[in-house]
Amino acid sequence: QVQLVESGGGLVQAGGSLRLACAASGRTFGNYAMAWYRQAPGKEREYVAAIRWSDGTPTYTDSVKGRFTISRDNAKNTLYLQMNTLKPEDTAIYYCYRAGIWGQGTQVTVSS
Repeated sequence: QVQLVESGGGLVQAGGSLRLACAASGRTFGNYAMAWYRQAPGKEREYVAAIRWSDGTPTYTDSVKGRFTISRDNAKNTLYLQMNTLKPEDTAIYYCYRAGIWGQGTQVTVSS
């Protein structure tokens, strides 16, 4: 069983940056893609970005393109999300996802 633990959330002013991390432990072998999702208050969970584990090919939802960068460290089994030029509408709980497993989430709050 794989466990996913997110970190790096916090409170930041609009225009600021944060870097989220998701550490995978347990049975982590296998070339599964990993992804970030987010859920804002009163809204459904939505896809943010994903990365193909084998070659690092990223994909992004349109609203974060050019501002967010997803990356991974294979040796550390860790997924990252660099978030720049943050906006109040980026406020949400951010979740890491891999092969049917969700992390517990980390809160990101962007003040205007």
